[in-house]
Amino acid sequence: MMKIKRFLRHLFTTPRYVHRHFSKAALQNIEQAIQKSEFLHTGEIRFVVESALHPYALWQNETPKKRALELFAQLGIWDTAQNNGVLIYLLLADRDVEIIADRGVHGHVGTQGWDTICRAMEQEFRQGQFEAGVVEGVTQIGKLLQQHFPVDAQNANELPDKSIIL
Repeated sequence: MMKIKRFLRHLFTTPRYVHRHFSKAALQNIEQAIQKSEFLHTGEIRFVVESALHPYALWQNETPKKRALELFAQLGIWDTAQNNGVLIYLLLADRDVEIIADRGVHGHVGTQGWDTICRAMEQEFRQGQFEAGVVEGVTQIGKLLQQHFPVDAQNANELPDKSIIL
């Protein structure tokens, strides 16, 4: 029964749903929050929002975590000089957010730290505050990156700051 409910939720969560919650201005504000954050540390933050999974992925019972790991690899977020890339992945159909961090960052923060940020973001999402939830997540991640990977003279922007909509 749960598989059918999830399948229907994904079937009816179209890309339009993403644009309803993330306007062009909201996406620009998120991009600016990432840029502002990355000015203070050497880490790299990417934000990806996906409306729903493909039916085949649902049939395979793919989890948001697994999808986030796939995107982390596909987007090369793992390929930073200091192993300090972080992906914020939001799957709207499941109302689930996952944070995947490279080993350099994860070793400092741990699963519990990322889960705390995810739950805070999901709380904002439940209140309909999608932009605010993502910006708050970026801010919290930025504070952790600033603590463990402070800015240096060669603070190169290794990954694009633009949000990705799938």
